Amino acid sequence: MTDWQAVLVGFLVGVVASIFAFALPGVGHVAAGLVGGFAAGYLAGGGLGRGAWHGLLAGALGGLVVALLISIAVSLIGVAFGGPFGLFGGAGVFLIGTIIAFLLAVDSAIGGAIGGILSD
Repeated sequence: MTDWQAVLVGFLVGVVASIFAFALPGVGHVAAGLVGGFAAGYLAGGGLGRGAWHGLLAGALGGLVVALLISIAVSLIGVAFGGPFGLFGGAGVFLIGTIIAFLLAVDSAIGGAIGGILSD
């Protein structure tokens, strides 16, 4: 079962760390993902797999929200203007956005796995 409180705390820790990450472009953002994922994994506990899952969700949460908002906008525009997008276009945008969000959250999953191991 997913501990959504741990995911939300990890997400917020990652957002705060990302603000400071601009001091070290590239490296800082990876470190922010690791820290946010670590927080989620540590709070969720349960070992490597559970920590990695919660870190992955914490890292991907922002991307999932953005993908959802963009897919709704594409669907509404497609329905309003009768273009080729419509509802299916919005679903496709959400699918691609979800895949990208989870790929970019791999560093958070690694941090979550470490946090999950250290919490036990």
